[in-house]
Amino acid sequence: MPGTTSTSSSTSQPATAYSGRSVFGQAPSFDLETFSNRDFIVKGFIETLSDSAVPPNRRSAPSNQANAFDPKPLIRTFENALNRMVDISSDLERREDELSAAVRRAEAQHGENIASVRRKLEQDMRSFENLNASLSGKGPGSVGGVVKIGSKLEELDRQRVRAQDTKFLIQCWLEISERGELFMLEDIRRQGGGESKVRCAHIAQQLMKISQRLDPESWPQSNGASIQVNSVGGGREPAKKKHQRHNTRELIEKFSETLEKDLLKSFDEFYRRENFDGMNDCAKVLADFNGGASVIGAFVNQHQFFIDRSQLVTEEVGGDADSWERLADPDAEPPGVEQSLQSLLEEVKIVVQEESAIIKRAFPYGERVMIKFLQRVFQQSIQQRLEKVLEKANDISSLAFLRSLQAARSAISTLIEDMKMHGLTESPEPASPQITAVLDQQFDDLFVPYFAGSTYIEREKRNLEELYSSLLFKFTIFHSRRRKAPTTLMKSLAKSGSEMLASARDAYVERLDSSDLAPAQKKMLLRIAGLKDAEDAKAQTEIEVSTEDGVLSTINAKRMLKWLAEAVGRGLELNGGNEAAKDVSALLQILITNMAEIYLETALDADSDLAASQESATKSEPDLSYVPTLRPAITIVHLLSTFIHTVLLPLAASNVSIRKDMTRSTAQTLENLENKVNNVLQHSIDVILNWTSKLLTQQKKTDFRPKDDPAAPNTYMELLQTPTCLSVYGFLSRIHPLFLTSLTSGPNLTSFLTELALGFRNLLFAHFQKWQVNAAGGIMVTKDLSKYIEVLRSWELGEEFEGGVESLVEIGHLFVVGSEALGERVRGLREKGGMEVGVLRGLLGRREDAGSIGVQRVLGGL
Repeated sequence: MPGTTSTSSSTSQPATAYSGRSVFGQAPSFDLETFSNRDFIVKGFIETLSDSAVPPNRRSAPSNQANAFDPKPLIRTFENALNRMVDISSDLERREDELSAAVRRAEAQHGENIASVRRKLEQDMRSFENLNASLSGKGPGSVGGVVKIGSKLEELDRQRVRAQDTKFLIQCWLEISERGELFMLEDIRRQGGGESKVRCAHIAQQLMKISQRLDPESWPQSNGASIQVNSVGGGREPAKKKHQRHNTRELIEKFSETLEKDLLKSFDEFYRRENFDGMNDCAKVLADFNGGASVIGAFVNQHQFFIDRSQLVTEEVGGDADSWERLADPDAEPPGVEQSLQSLLEEVKIVVQEESAIIKRAFPYGERVMIKFLQRVFQQSIQQRLEKVLEKANDISSLAFLRSLQAARSAISTLIEDMKMHGLTESPEPASPQITAVLDQQFDDLFVPYFAGSTYIEREKRNLEELYSSLLFKFTIFHSRRRKAPTTLMKSLAKSGSEMLASARDAYVERLDSSDLAPAQKKMLLRIAGLKDAEDAKAQTEIEVSTEDGVLSTINAKRMLKWLAEAVGRGLELNGGNEAAKDVSALLQILITNMAEIYLETALDADSDLAASQESATKSEPDLSYVPTLRPAITIVHLLSTFIHTVLLPLAASNVSIRKDMTRSTAQTLENLENKVNNVLQHSIDVILNWTSKLLTQQKKTDFRPKDDPAAPNTYMELLQTPTCLSVYGFLSRIHPLFLTSLTSGPNLTSFLTELALGFRNLLFAHFQKWQVNAAGGIMVTKDLSKYIEVLRSWELGEEFEGGVESLVEIGHLFVVGSEALGERVRGLREKGGMEVGVLRGLLGRREDAGSIGVQRVLGGL
């Protein structure tokens, strides 16, 4: 600061005068800014003062010359610095006093200003209260009389206006009744403006009432007589017809028609110029004529949207051929709503939202106009185009019609919801209840013809039956050729299945030959059936089918379920409600008939017939080629059960009786299928055990009673197993992977193999009771049994068969151990293995030493 700098200079002036010759350094100058700096540090400040106190010559002197400390320079420097800081402190105190005084003066002035404003506000409030009291007539000098005078003046003005209107009305009536002219009204009409036209309309209505009252002869009566007014009582009585110079009714009606046409013309001009206030005035006037029907009709019927779309909504539906083909393909995803219909719906959305803003500003009764406009849009534009699209889809296929119906309904529903959310004339609020009800009604009216009665569900059923018949056509051909005339009781029982196949096949061929089947749909059905043309279907004997056509396919089963799921979802969306449970039940019956009865039961019956035919195989190993078909059969049964319980049955929860019927039908169907699968497995067990028994019959008597050969005494003992054992082992080893692949790991496989193992064990018990066994043969029995046990242990058996394996191990010991240890073995078999006494007797009786005392003692103990 300048002041501070000058003070500093004057204070340190003596030191400055001798600075050139002083042996001590001059103390650094500082001011208030030095201490106000953010980088100021007390330690650094003290160090600077200390450094400035040491003379320069002492700083550079040798260390031996600076051994004595001189405090005087430091004392002088710090004294100067202390004096300077005292000066700065005094200066700060002075400035603080000045600022404090200025603040006190400002506060005092502020207080005075506040008091002055408060007094002025109180004065204004008192003035306002006095004025309010005077206006309300409560205080002295009130102006209540002024208010009363003003009310009276307003009433007089209204009476004056009414008197003028009455005078004008009387003048108009006299003009029309005496001269047959309406020049006065014509002058007002030609003045233009909405208020003039409104006044003309009101006067015309009043003149019409006066004419009906005072000129009854202008109003024809049903009996041909006129009505005369009784001047005394005001009653009406028939009177003879008098000559009337002018027909006032016709004149007034003619003027009203002219006025209405003029207003409609003005309304149209205002609409083209976007003069919404003028449109509103005309609409108000026209509402007094016929409730506004003429102006509403003119606005709606002459709208540019209907003029531009009049040709488009009726033109033929084109579109991409690929899109129509995908629409008819049950395995392809539907392309969505038809392009021209989608374009129309998008345009309708834009036009309705734009016109709602115009209607809201142009009509005092905008809701009525909006309702009329929406009815025209839906009943003319959307309905006509929807019918064209569905007609085209129906020409393609039943599925194309159903998918188009679903897509169109979804798109129109979305359009209506968008309109409701937009609010239309109530925007930005949601649509009013009246408009919402109209939109819902128009939506229902669009689709009523397609859902009346059972029309819809019959279409769905017919479509599924056609698809299923096409998919299973070659399957039914294959199995109908396989089944020949019944020669046994079981084949006679299976004849009903053959008749069902023939019925389904004949119905499919008849449907293909039907004239009402669209060419595109016929082509699609033939493609699904794997045929070239309909003539192939007719010539059933010439159709080439392979084994693959007659086996089950999980891919085809999934296709069938997918088609049905699409139909169910479509039905819930289109025809949901009270009929949902009934429709789902009908679709369930179609699924059971085609997938369970025609497809699964037919294939399982074929497997069962083949398995039964192999039970008597004696010359060659039985044919188990049907076993791999069990896996897709079980998979499809599982898919069918899961689909029904997960998808169909929950949808029928609303109807208890229908759900019970569906549950009962499903349970019966699944039980039949499980029984047929079990029947095939049981036949398979019989086939395997029969062939195993056939192999065991090839056992030789000498296999377990070998004789010593002097030339090669140990040759027989070197054999690991007998040839019969090896053949049985090879056969059982081959069938295990077959069933493991077909049944997969699980309870079904375990149950099947356990039952097969029990049967095989019983065969072995019976087998070893047939042959005499000597000591050397007992060793061979043990080797054969170890091989049999090896194959059994490789199977996925249940815990209940563990004792059976142990019993087989102990059988070999019965032929090997001596008679003294035989009793303990027998007790172990009875206690742990649960072997029957008859089996033990039979086995012990085949020992070569069965007649010995030890063996007889054991037999006696049994």
